[in-house]
Amino acid sequence: MKRDGHIHTPYCPHGTKDSLENYINKAIKLGFQDITFTEHAPLPTNFSDPTPEKDSGMDPHLLVAYLDELNTLKAQYKEDIHIRIGFEVDYIVGYEIETTSFLNLVGPQIDDAILSVHFLKYNDEYSCIDYSSESFLTFAKKVGSVQAVYDLYYATLKKAILADLGQYKPKRIGHPTLVHKFQLAHGEHIDDDANIKEILQLMAERHNELDVNSAGLAKKYCKEPYPPLPYINHAKSLNIPLVFGSDAHQVEDLHQYYDELF
Repeated sequence: MKRDGHIHTPYCPHGTKDSLENYINKAIKLGFQDITFTEHAPLPTNFSDPTPEKDSGMDPHLLVAYLDELNTLKAQYKEDIHIRIGFEVDYIVGYEIETTSFLNLVGPQIDDAILSVHFLKYNDEYSCIDYSSESFLTFAKKVGSVQAVYDLYYATLKKAILADLGQYKPKRIGHPTLVHKFQLAHGEHIDDDANIKEILQLMAERHNELDVNSAGLAKKYCKEPYPPLPYINHAKSLNIPLVFGSDAHQVEDLHQYYDELF
């Protein structure tokens, strides 16, 4: 069965206004039987988005509209494709209570979800590590080195996997090597093999799913999936369920590189 479990929508403030119907029709045309819309969940209201445009999460005022529109389309296309309603939820250190509250609110109304790390905390400040190569390098100087950023990322991801976020905590871990996004920009060889394998082992023990995310292949400073192919194979050896995710923020990118990974 062809499935894409990581798709964004026109409700994404840093994406495009491509319609949900266009995503659905392309998926059907390409023979996909199962898709999940996983819009960036609204960030906690007491969290200050560190990105310049402050557009990392969807507008909480649009939450009802998002769920209503997807429920309508889910019913409309039920004979053609299985549509799952979901969110990509940020794990943010220090905001576990707020995240749990959000999950308790939407959990009964959705079918699927992803838990991802985009924000790292250092000295009581937060940085979005995948925003730009410039901001990544600035953050690396702040924490001391690129190696230190990698170590902080995996430590945060480990906290995400172990965190008690209630009964609706997402089972799937999103793009677990996102810290590689700017590896060709900083140009340093970072040996994070042990960190990645520790994360995958922990995921296996916690019965998590893996977001096999193809978006990194399209990023000019990454050029590999999240995680890279050897670790996708390692995840298979650990019997971790794999779910392809194109992480598309526009229809053009939907299902990108699926044939190379599955």
